[in-house]
Amino acid sequence: MSSTTAARVRAQAGYETRTLLSNGEQLLVSLVLPALALLALVLTDVPDLGAGRRIDLIVPGVLALAVVSTGFTGQAIATGFDRRYGVLRFLGTTPLGRSGLLWGKAIGVLAVVGIQTVALGGLGLALGWRPSVGGLPVALFFLVIGTWTWVALALLLAGSLRAEAVLAVANLIWVLVAGLGGLLLPSDRLPGVLGSVVAWLPSGALGDGLRHALTGHVGDALLPLLVLASWGALASVLALGTFDWSD
Repeated sequence: MSSTTAARVRAQAGYETRTLLSNGEQLLVSLVLPALALLALVLTDVPDLGAGRRIDLIVPGVLALAVVSTGFTGQAIATGFDRRYGVLRFLGTTPLGRSGLLWGKAIGVLAVVGIQTVALGGLGLALGWRPSVGGLPVALFFLVIGTWTWVALALLLAGSLRAEAVLAVANLIWVLVAGLGGLLLPSDRLPGVLGSVVAWLPSGALGDGLRHALTGHVGDALLPLLVLASWGALASVLALGTFDWSD
């Protein structure tokens, strides 16, 4: 990547980051709701999250929820309406190019996820969270792979459906995975076959993997990492093959 192209990508990434952080609805979904979920779970004894300190199981799930909120829900809706109004088609013809636009979006989302992680992690620490120091590098890797996977799924959705449909489907998926997708509630605490299925979904893999890593069970995080990366690769291939730059 040339220095000129890199400068354009950095400028686009800065624009994407500022847009995400200045959008009230996006902040509600990506930061406020995960923070409220953290407080609600800390202040109650339900649902049962399994063995271990409750706060140590809550915070990884909330971090996973924040990744899905920003990487999937926020990006799917924003990209869907950018397609609707011709923004993507216009930017794709500028010197930035389509690849530069996608790189800028990816870096912008990673920047926001980093801010979310610091903010929610800080709140968790204030409430008594004590993550495994040895698992922190693995958890950071999970956050990066999780962001890539859910952004790819967002682009797959946003590039295939009309903006109004993207808005409805993205919000519905957020509600479903937050409650039953293995993000806040470990997949092994879900009833019967549902838990077995959720463990193989990108939401369950992200939530369970972060919990394993941040509670010191790094070895148990390997399978969720492979599941998550597989979903990321599949979603990326499908998104590249089906993404339509105009609605």
